[in-house]
Amino acid sequence: MLKEFKQFLLRGNAVDLAVGVVIGAAFGAVVSAIVSDLLTPFIAAIVKEPDFGGLAFTLNGSRFMYGHFINAVISFVLVSFAVFFFIMKPRTLLGGKPHTAPTKKCPECLSEIPRKATRCLYCTQPVA
Repeated sequence: MLKEFKQFLLRGNAVDLAVGVVIGAAFGAVVSAIVSDLLTPFIAAIVKEPDFGGLAFTLNGSRFMYGHFINAVISFVLVSFAVFFFIMKPRTLLGGKPHTAPTKKCPECLSEIPRKATRCLYCTQPVA
């Protein structure tokens, strides 16, 4: 049973997933640091309001904390900005190729065929 467990752990998929999770966590920490330590103070300096969490209104005794929603939207936009400009753009400039789908659609029958195919597997029509 230990031998089987060892084989399970050392299979490529399990190891690749573990590496991906660890690198993803480290990457998340870097992006969070960029957003919280660089971009958010910059926005706060422009808007002169460092945190919108206190913004709210009351309607019939119910308190609507719309400031938290504004914070979440700003955080999402800033994280997207950081990922795009600090990760994707430098990767493209350093020669990283953008991901292309491995398949394409046949213009005649709309079936999924390999990207390098010159003829459709299903309807046999030539594909440019």
